[in-house]
Amino acid sequence: MTSLLQKLSEHVGQAFAAQGLDSAFGRVMVSDRPDLAQFQCNGAMNAAKAAKKNPREVAGAIVESLSAQDIFTQVSIAGPGFINLNISDAYLAAHHAPQGHDPREGVPLFAQGETAILDYGGPNIAKAMHVGHLRAAIIGDSVRRIMTFAGYKTLGDVHMGDWGTHMGMLIGDYMRRGETDIVTQTNINDAESVQALMEDMAIRYPKAAGEAKADPALMQEAQENTVKLQDKAEPYYSLWQMIRRVSVVGMKRNYDALGVHFDLWKGEADVHDYIAPMVEDLKGKGIAELSDGAVVVPVAMPDDKKEMPPMILYKRDGAVMYGTTDMATLVERMKLYQPSKIVYIVDQRQNLHFEQLFRAARKAQIVPGAVELTHAGFGTMNGTDGKPFKTREGGVMRLEDLIDITIEKARARMAEAHVAEDFDATERDDVAHKVAIAAIKFADLQNARQADYVFDLDRLSRFEGKTGPYLLYQAVRIKSLLRRAEKSIDFNASLILDEPDRPLALLLAEFPEAVEAALKNYAPHYLCEYAFRLAQTFSSFYGNCHILSETNIDIRNSRLALCAMTCRQMDIVLSLLGIDIPERM
Repeated sequence: MTSLLQKLSEHVGQAFAAQGLDSAFGRVMVSDRPDLAQFQCNGAMNAAKAAKKNPREVAGAIVESLSAQDIFTQVSIAGPGFINLNISDAYLAAHHAPQGHDPREGVPLFAQGETAILDYGGPNIAKAMHVGHLRAAIIGDSVRRIMTFAGYKTLGDVHMGDWGTHMGMLIGDYMRRGETDIVTQTNINDAESVQALMEDMAIRYPKAAGEAKADPALMQEAQENTVKLQDKAEPYYSLWQMIRRVSVVGMKRNYDALGVHFDLWKGEADVHDYIAPMVEDLKGKGIAELSDGAVVVPVAMPDDKKEMPPMILYKRDGAVMYGTTDMATLVERMKLYQPSKIVYIVDQRQNLHFEQLFRAARKAQIVPGAVELTHAGFGTMNGTDGKPFKTREGGVMRLEDLIDITIEKARARMAEAHVAEDFDATERDDVAHKVAIAAIKFADLQNARQADYVFDLDRLSRFEGKTGPYLLYQAVRIKSLLRRAEKSIDFNASLILDEPDRPLALLLAEFPEAVEAALKNYAPHYLCEYAFRLAQTFSSFYGNCHILSETNIDIRNSRLALCAMTCRQMDIVLSLLGIDIPERM
């Protein structure tokens, strides 16, 4: 389905073409001065430059051509050659007519089933998940949802850290203290047994890591343990297997609470067997080389403006690096899935690592040039003091604790707003959880992905302002209205637009562009902005218009049709953000 902006661009482009100019100059966008016009076209200046004419002269010819069309109710020139446009209510109503039964609300399929792999997890096994894992999960899952909606076959991969020195430290501590039975006697089918091992590891690992960092002998032992583990020697490998299984249970519990989905639960260990043949192949091709005892892939280019270190595959002691497993993971992904895109939603401070990885993968022809490799980096989640978010005691907050605290805050906000007071405990708990997750996710996603942001629980949990709970409140309000009118809604009703209806109808036509911007930039904040504008515009429409009380049946049907479109769009956009809407509040 063609969007409204595409249709208008075609009309204006034809006017440019009629003047012997490129039709691409006719691109129309939503006006950045809505007080002056609904839409604008800025192409006259560039067209004039190409044709060596005066911009206002070019714009004048376009305005004269467009003014003769009944599509437009106003066409004028502003400044050096901007073209301002207003469209007729009849044209706007006709554009919306086919969407009465369109579950996609006019959004086309931007892809045709190509496979896209998204890497957005990254927790380490044996360690408690903390707030540092939040942004990757929330942004990555939303990007996955957006790409799936756009027509991609998406595969979200958690890509756990499960094979490094931290495992050598932890397993060594269990063995040195003669306490391996804490691991081996864990019953993976018993929740209490699993929880006991989780709690033991959460306490034991930081202590073991601290001791190893302070004692070179313990660090040497941990590195040796890691090599034995990676050689699948016993009992290291069996202990690791149980630790990994229990850790995944804990991860899934956290991700399920957030409503974050992964298709692949893989880690560095899953690609270990790819590493040796990969490195031998690269050495044979002269791509990998020895450097001071290490095996590296030089990735510097002649036009680099900053130092670009080589990517290390093997350290001097034969240990593999983070980049080694990432390279091997690319080998596996290309072999098993043949993706057209691989997108990493990872802290932007890892930018150098991914630049090295992508260069090495291209140089080695592990990933063909036609396959997109993107590092969609993100900024830091900070506390109200502007520093990375911590507990009140100054420690790193566990993710499950953050979720619990936000749920409790949601309960308090619901009580203040008299929300769900007459619900039974089960439904009230469900609403509180949905409100809390909406608060957490919208607080994060409304920011440009690369930006740092402040996590202010008091502000983000309110039912007013630019918050997730506010969006839920508005969405539930629309659902309630439509339920009351359920038997009388005519989805085939023609829209009858006038002053109070027009802003909502115009905004509803912008939805395809909001989805496209989020998709192209791997940036859910475009959808957050759209959802907030939609909620505000609907609120004004609801306050200024008679809907169920409207006595003119045709106007009533038209307004209910607008409500139904708004409801469908809110359902879609909040789903793409990973936010669930309660049926009632």
